[in-house]
This record gives sequence, C-alpha cells and structure tokens, in this order.
Amino acid sequence: MIVHYLMRSLLMSVNEGKLQVASVTEAIQAFANARPPGIYKPDYIDALYTFYHERKPEMVICPSTPEWKKSSEFDLNGEAVPDEDDDGGPGVPLQEIPETDVTMTNDDVLGDAIPFDQQEAFRQFCYQALKLQSGPRGNSQFPGSHPVSLSRDNLQLLRQRYYYATWKADGTRYMMLLTVDGCYLIDRNFTFRRVQMRFPCRSTNGSAPEFLHHYTLLDGEMIIDTVPDSQKQERRYLIYDLIAINQISLVERPFSERWKLLEEEVIEPRNLERRNIFKSKNPNYRYDLEPFRVRRKDFYLLSAVKKVLRKFIPQLSHAADGLIFQGWDDPYVPRTHEGLLKWKYPEMNSVDFLFEMGPDERQQLYVNERGKKKLMEAYRVELGEGSDPASYSGKIIECSYDSEKNVWVCMRVRVDKSTPNDINTYRKVIFFSMLCSFATRFP
Repeated sequence: MIVHYLMRSLLMSVNEGKLQVASVTEAIQAFANARPPGIYKPDYIDALYTFYHERKPEMVICPSTPEWKKSSEFDLNGEAVPDEDDDGGPGVPLQEIPETDVTMTNDDVLGDAIPFDQQEAFRQFCYQALKLQSGPRGNSQFPGSHPVSLSRDNLQLLRQRYYYATWKADGTRYMMLLTVDGCYLIDRNFTFRRVQMRFPCRSTNGSAPEFLHHYTLLDGEMIIDTVPDSQKQERRYLIYDLIAINQISLVERPFSERWKLLEEEVIEPRNLERRNIFKSKNPNYRYDLEPFRVRRKDFYLLSAVKKVLRKFIPQLSHAADGLIFQGWDDPYVPRTHEGLLKWKYPEMNSVDFLFEMGPDERQQLYVNERGKKKLMEAYRVELGEGSDPASYSGKIIECSYDSEKNVWVCMRVRVDKSTPNDINTYRKVIFFSMLCSFATRFP
C-alpha cells in the first residue's frame, strides 16, 4: 500500500531534500530504507512490477522473513506460502505471465473505481477546462461534445464551411484525463476509472522525455480491433481531440491546431519513448502490458469521402457505422455541437430508448423530452430471440426501425448510457428511415 502511495504521489530522485519516485525499484528501496528489511513477500513485489508495467531487474532480491514476523500457529499473516514450483526465488518474470483468452466487448468495464472526492475534483477541472458553469446538478453532467445527425437543414454547412471527414467507429465513447499518478477514462455517465498507462511530455531538446503529462484532457473512442490473420483482439483508444494540455485549456483554438498539437504533444513523445525502450538492452517500462493501445484518429478531405466509404471502411479491423464531419476551424463545443455532423448507414440509424415493463407486462419505450421521459405510445420492440423482456427493464436499449414491420428492433443494451435519446433525435431517425424506405420502393 505504501509503495503504491509513493508511486502515485511522488515523482524519483532526491530534489531539494524531497523524496521523489520514478520507478517501482526506487519506491521499494525507499520503503526498505524506512522500514527494514522492506517487503519480504516475493508475490507482493512481483505484483507491484506487474501493476506498473515495469520489468523487474535481476538485482532485486527479496529479503528473508524477519525474525519478528516468523509465522506461528497463531499468525495467519506470516511468511508467504510459495507456489508448488517455486524455488524461493524472486518469482515469475513478467514476460512469462500467461495470456488469458477472453472475448472482448464494447460493454466491458475498464479500469479501477476511484474515491468520490477525487472524482469530484476531476469533474471540476473538466468543467474549468471546458469553461462551463455548474448547472442545477452541479458538475455531474458529461461535458463532451456530441454531433448532430446530418439532415436537409444542416447539409448546406458542408458547402459553406471548411470540413474534414472521418469514419464513425462503432466503439465506446470516452474522454481521458492524463495525470502523473495515472490516467482516467471518463464515460458518458461522467464516471472516472483509473488505468495504469504512461504519457510522457514532449522533450524541449529532442532527447528522451523527462516528464509526464499532468492534467491533459483528451477526447476519443475505445474500439476493439480484430487482427485478420490471427483473429486476436486488441483494444485501441482512438484520440480525435485535445481539450487541455498540462492544465492549459485549448477549447477556443481551432480544431486544426488542436489536432496538430495532439500528434506533437501526446502521440509522438509516447512513440519516441517506446522506440527507445524497445532498443534498450534492459528496458524498464513495458508498454506491451498496458490495457490498450493509443493512436490519433485520421481525418480526410471531403473529396475523399467516397474512397473512405468504399475502400477504407471495409478494410478496417473494427466495426464502423458511418461518417463524422468536423469543422476544421471549429472550437471545442461542449455537449451538443450543431456544427459537428454525423451520418450513419440507413440500416444502422438508431435511437436509444429507455425500456420498461408496464402494467400487465406491457413493453414500453421512452425518450427524453425537456428533461423528462416521454412514453412512445403503441410502439412495439423486438428483443433477442428467447430473451426475457423483464431482464431489459430499466435499461437503455439501442434500436433500429423496421419500416416494413413497423417495429423497433433491439440491437444492443447501452451499458455506457443512463438516459435515452432526445425526442428530436428520434424524429430525425424515424424520418430518415421512412425516407430511405420510400426511396427503395420507388427508385
């Protein structure tokens, strides 16, 4: 516990008489100096190196159990019992830890929960970086920018302004806060969960990075890539915007500048350090043990949209359901951004409903209207074959509209959302679905 505290609250070399910690080895040594002989359980030491993705040096030797801590019939917290094949050495090296073959999904919960007070402080920083005022619910509302559907009313924006396009990945929306003591994924419920990752800052003299990002705020989406040859799954965080860097807000700068800074200040330093570590004979940090990979999302000229749809998206190793159109000179706009446009394939246009079981086991669908839930009368929904409707009650379900059957078809449960779509979103989707159906019947 104390070593974890040192790793997260101090960063190592003795500077002006203050103890600073940069590695697990130094933290373990600092603890041993203050409380000899230090940590004497090899599984604890191995767990610390594993958690912080560091390779344990050969020089690290686990001390023997001190006399005052010899186990007895009355002591259940004595010397750690070794594994059957353990020879009493320093434990299993990190590179020999077996991989678990678990199917990944977009609904997986990533990271560790954090204390309430810490989350409130992080929420306050996000609001300050986005220059938002607290509303009636305080700082509890997710502040990330949301696109609106491309329609006849806003189509002219693509002609009037300078836009770029990117694919709309079918993943999970996360903002991410980078600090020296860890990185924090921020979901649509504005809940923070800690993940152990490393984001070095850009070096001013071209040498290896020396400092880590502290209060840098990103926006992006988590996707699951499937490697074509091996069919192995890999998580990847696609970053598409930079909101704040080391406590400095960037929301008023144009997107083109934020996107460029994202590569220069976040992606390149991380890639540089990873390449240097890879070349090192005795690498300290293990990027390959991090929970997911990171890259900047690409954007393309509008003239390339046809190529993106016909060639690029079919070759992706993860699912995509449409396009996003980003104004090149736009500031970062919190919450609904009328100039940020999304287009989805007709068959993938969907609405997120709140599903509830009413009286007489009647299935009911709700949307949001002016902050209150509105019942969509006389609508039917098809759940998965053999599914128990009661198990969906109280959940947000993403549904597409089947105009031929006049029924909503459940695509998945949105575990990342706690509120249904607004009624205006519903109206746009139903209109577009009917328009597509009409065009199909009368080409």
